Amino acid sequence: MIQVKDIVKSFDGNVVLNHVSADFEDGKVNMIIGQSGSGKTVLMKSMIGLHMIDSGQIVFDTSGGKQQDLAGMTEKEVRMLHREVGMLFQGAALFDSMTVQENVMYPLEMFSDMSKTEMVERARFCLERVNMPERAFGLMPSEISGGMQKRVAIARAIALNPKYLFCDEPNSGLDPRTSLVIDKLIQDITQEYGICTIVNSHDMNSIMEIGDNIVFLRNGIKEWQGSRHDIFHAENEALNEFVFASELFKKVKTANK
Repeated sequence: MIQVKDIVKSFDGNVVLNHVSADFEDGKVNMIIGQSGSGKTVLMKSMIGLHMIDSGQIVFDTSGGKQQDLAGMTEKEVRMLHREVGMLFQGAALFDSMTVQENVMYPLEMFSDMSKTEMVERARFCLERVNMPERAFGLMPSEISGGMQKRVAIARAIALNPKYLFCDEPNSGLDPRTSLVIDKLIQDITQEYGICTIVNSHDMNSIMEIGDNIVFLRNGIKEWQGSRHDIFHAENEALNEFVFASELFKKVKTANK
């Protein structure tokens, strides 16, 4: 679990996160949603440690059952924490000069003490887990589709068996059908390994399909938190305007009343 407690973050006097508190739970797909400029990307980057917050706490359940505030960790403790974090970037961010298998092996080479044989076995296991065909293991990223690149990125993100998985707009640039496949894969891996998964998204289909725990931000303030099932009965006007803006989702809401 990650607990965000009363955090404030500003840039040049402009408050982007205004006393935000939220819990992000293990074994669930935790989604951060909101319009552009709502603060969701800043919140995710703050949780990873890419932004230093002005005040508040970001508390991780780390190995050994300890609870540690990110701001109070030593440099060594932060490095150890980052070994428990997997990242799925918006554009997959695979290395063009490496094969699919080499891309997945990269974090193992950087952060593990595995032998070369063990790294190969782990990389192949992760690729098989995300349903990548063996014939693709030796291909370059440019030789596979965008959807397959996202699968490779997920395999790389789980290579070190992380406790936490951060996904930044995982369906960006994908067609609706491929997006559903990636959503299901993220959900399955989260539940299978009990990972605390945090997804930054504005994809309404993803929110309705896999949003176990949803944090809605508006102008840097947490306006609402609940599940995808709770959304249909939520009385928050800003949330309803954001989620049910299209006629299709208005019909979905009416059907679920």
